[in-house]
Amino acid sequence: MVDQSTRTRTCIFTPGFPLMEPADVSSDLKSALKGANLVFFDARNTDTAILFGQEAAKQNIPILLDAERKRPGLDRLLDLSDYVVCSAKFPQVWTEAPSLPSALISMLLILPKLKFAIVPLGEHGSLMRERSSEAESPLVGEEDADSLFHSLKQEIDDSVAIPMCIPSKVVKLKANGIGTLTGRLFVCTAERIPPSEVVDTTGAGDAFIGAVLYALCTNMPPETMLPFAATVAAAGCKELGARTGLPHWTDPCLASFLEQPSNSVKSNGESHVTVTSSSSRHGIDI
Repeated sequence: MVDQSTRTRTCIFTPGFPLMEPADVSSDLKSALKGANLVFFDARNTDTAILFGQEAAKQNIPILLDAERKRPGLDRLLDLSDYVVCSAKFPQVWTEAPSLPSALISMLLILPKLKFAIVPLGEHGSLMRERSSEAESPLVGEEDADSLFHSLKQEIDDSVAIPMCIPSKVVKLKANGIGTLTGRLFVCTAERIPPSEVVDTTGAGDAFIGAVLYALCTNMPPETMLPFAATVAAAGCKELGARTGLPHWTDPCLASFLEQPSNSVKSNGESHVTVTSSSSRHGIDI
């Protein structure tokens, strides 16, 4: 429900019935994952999701997890995940780290399988911490995580309306009392939408994640993926409803991101992501 006078929204969630239970899928896991490039979980219905996650891990199918808040079974899903997109508060709540940049280091140290963690921050853009091996790129040196974050933010050009990504070089990132991690930090701005054009922010976070899923399936580098996801999320905010404003593959606003599609994506822009629904007995391919 969107209140235009106060520019607020309220989401009412009614779980479907019956829920997808482990017994519903335990005998058909392999066929459910057939042809999948990626598996996505929203951290609901975790008992069933863990079964899918374990099978995906056996088949070396990467997993992306939406970590919104602490839930029963979430830690096991995090252990299985290759990528995670977190709510703004989750990293610090889960790790008890003193800052968001240090919390992301802590997450990647605790979860050795995790390749990156992204935190969408709404109108303030997004933050991403990527793990790197020292063999992939020569180290520039060691930097404090919080200091590097503030340094990258200083490079933001407020006159640029479209999303822009500011990456660090590969460095040994240090968080006091937590440890060090070799990798890169990315700061990405959100699209600067005039207030008169913001109609409904419902589903903006889900649109962002959907774009990240597409980007992973088409091998987009982070420098492209983050502005791409921000652009998709912004488009959804310009129409009423969570889906109405979402751009199609041919939308001009996406042209600069999709000029050279990867060979891993079909000619019509489709990839296969296996999703376990939180509200029904069915798995779906998108």
